[in-house]
Amino acid sequence: MTSEQHRAVAMMDMALEAARSCRLITSPNPWVGCVVDAGDEQFTGATAPPGGNHAEVNALAAAGTRAQGATLYTTLEPCAHQGRTGPCVDAVIAAGIVRVVVALEDPDPAVSGRGLAGMRAAGMDVAVGVRAPETAELLAPYLKHRRTGRPWVVLKLAATLDGRIAAPDATSRWITGPEARADVHRLRAESDAVLVGAATVRADNPRLTVRDWQPPAGMTPRTDQPLRVVLGTAPPDARVQPAQPMHGPLEGVLDDLGRQGVVQLLVEGGATTAAAFHQSGLVDHYAVYVAPALMGGNDGRPMFAGPGAATVSEVWRGEIKGVSRLGPDLRVDLRAACY
Repeated sequence: MTSEQHRAVAMMDMALEAARSCRLITSPNPWVGCVVDAGDEQFTGATAPPGGNHAEVNALAAAGTRAQGATLYTTLEPCAHQGRTGPCVDAVIAAGIVRVVVALEDPDPAVSGRGLAGMRAAGMDVAVGVRAPETAELLAPYLKHRRTGRPWVVLKLAATLDGRIAAPDATSRWITGPEARADVHRLRAESDAVLVGAATVRADNPRLTVRDWQPPAGMTPRTDQPLRVVLGTAPPDARVQPAQPMHGPLEGVLDDLGRQGVVQLLVEGGATTAAAFHQSGLVDHYAVYVAPALMGGNDGRPMFAGPGAATVSEVWRGEIKGVSRLGPDLRVDLRAACY
């Protein structure tokens, strides 16, 4: 790798860090980071909440006149259309930037390639692809939403080591420890909506709010709560209220939530809801919390209700994306296998 390539990677890593800082506040817009590299000094910007400036405009404002002749690094293609804010491409051109390095092209039909073409037409040197895999991972929910119109679906499961989510008498609190439960609240904070079935509401009366997790230093906290969605109808006095009741096929539910601007959906339902999403192939990411505990029999409630694979050749197989320690528990992250 040349020194120029090393610098590009380092600058894009700074941009990715800026993008992570605004992860909780930008949806349904993408969480984007930008760096203006003026040689001896760098200026960063991150996307503001909807209606505010995009990352490129914030980085250019921080750079001021130092943007003249500088290189701009951004995690996502700058927009070239008028929305609630002006086109970022126009701001980049007006600032006198001479080179632009972009991690990913934006799949949003209003942007897709237009920003890159506009900057090239203005005579800029434009490169695409630096830190593309890392950026695609960070923006996975946004990318899916823009490509399909549906939210990125995270299915959260918490179980004993032998795969049980509740005892035979239906008791389940608390299978996992406080660290794991706080991490679930982090997932809620990252999500635009949290979904459970009406049976879970009646049995557990959850609040489904973000309470037990605070973002780390440098990350802007969200100031609202995720939308609470119930498959079916929740009792009017349930703690989950106000909640949005939804009915019908899950595909239609996802289409509706996508139209509402839900970019990431966290599914926290019981075994029936979990099985419905899993068996329909609608889960993008499985977050499985495993406690060092054993029910020790087959009468406890399993993670999924109903029949599973009839034969080993029909078993769902995924790819483990990560394993992390949370106090006494483990979190295992799974996605569909790439092969």
